[in-house]
Amino acid sequence: MLVLTRKIDESIIIGEDIEIKVLAITGKSVKLGIIAPKELSVYRKEIYEAIKRENVAASMAPPDKLDSLEKLLINSAKKTERSSEEENRG
Repeated sequence: MLVLTRKIDESIIIGEDIEIKVLAITGKSVKLGIIAPKELSVYRKEIYEAIKRENVAASMAPPDKLDSLEKLLINSAKKTERSSEEENRG
């Protein structure tokens, strides 16, 4: 692990296009600003771990639940297709 010391308004650069800047320090809290490309997801660690847990849980769904979801999606797509066809005719 790389450990750096920064003061308010000082930054670190990661790669060519990510900047992390110390905006404020209040007690034991540090406020950081992150400049990164829009296509890069940036999460607090606890949020990222919750997303991973939810993805694992979703991937373990029982097959009967997946079958129901597939039927629902197919029916929804058919309704959308019919609506689109009716709009094109009228």
